[in-house]
Amino acid sequence: MKTFTAALALLMISTASFAQTPAHTPSQAEAPIAAAGDWSASKLSGVNVYNEANDKIGEISDLIVSAQGELRGVVIEAGGFLGMGKHHVLVAMNSLKFSNKAGKTTTGKTSETKREWYPDRAVLNVTKDELKAMPEFKY
Repeated sequence: MKTFTAALALLMISTASFAQTPAHTPSQAEAPIAAAGDWSASKLSGVNVYNEANDKIGEISDLIVSAQGELRGVVIEAGGFLGMGKHHVLVAMNSLKFSNKAGKTTTGKTSETKREWYPDRAVLNVTKDELKAMPEFKY
């Protein structure tokens, strides 16, 4: 009986390994698409920022709004490791391009209408070194 149980367990393990999904290969369908719609400001915090070469250069950490209600800019956190050496930079919202992966959506609480509440990524046309060389934003 032990042999049968061991054989059955081995069969189940080997079958599970064959059932694994194949290696993921990027396709045209997964290429970033322009992000459109209204976004929640709280959801923009933490969105990764990349440059045109697809190198991650930072992440959005805050949005700065004037007393008159105008968006002054987006604070990007660049550099740093374990909380040390962080550099915050304020950039204009229109200097960023936002995009999503094709097919990825998040739904709002509207009936039947799908809306994007935040983009997957932002793109800023600078290198990581250029971003770190920009004047630091002080709160």
